[in-house]
Amino acid sequence: MPRSIRLKPYMHEGLVEAGCDEAGRGPLAGPVFAAAVILPEGFSHPLLNDSKRMTERSRDILRPIIEQEAVAWAVEAVQPEEIDSINILNASIAGMQRAALRLAVKPDVLLVDGNRFKPLDGYMHVTVVHGDATYASIAAASVLAKTWRDEFMKKIALEYPQYGWDHNMGYPTREHIEAIRRYGYTPYHRMSFHPKELEPTLFDTI
Repeated sequence: MPRSIRLKPYMHEGLVEAGCDEAGRGPLAGPVFAAAVILPEGFSHPLLNDSKRMTERSRDILRPIIEQEAVAWAVEAVQPEEIDSINILNASIAGMQRAALRLAVKPDVLLVDGNRFKPLDGYMHVTVVHGDATYASIAAASVLAKTWRDEFMKKIALEYPQYGWDHNMGYPTREHIEAIRRYGYTPYHRMSFHPKELEPTLFDTI
């Protein structure tokens, strides 16, 4: 079990805060997933942490607890076509905004992981660098975004098993890059993402 950290329960006492985070900005394939979570007052769990610091088992244990106990939560996926159209930063922001808009309870303020966001009409927001390791609601959003994305990648790995998405989750591992070289791209790949290993060289054109 990873060592737990002491997460802050809120930034603004007395306000309804929704933590927002995303998962999957760096992969070559699959959507970016974003989540928004409003936790009940006093919520805590020893496993809750920045999802990147948690084991897969801990995330899977915590996901249904968050979904059952949260005041409200929502998860959105932004597909590769939209990522290619508006770029991954804008796609991540759009996903978090859409998740916030789907919350059954409107929050007074959005606590957003990172340092970039765009104003959303009718909502206050605060960006927090390393917010998923600072505030419980952002950490909870990071867990939902990560687990929902991993579940999706394992599902489409059954359709395209040669890319190893069930364990590399679409990230640019050597295995994934070699599979692209051998089998080409799929409809799930982000065509605007070009790792150096797949860029044409002078020798490829001779």
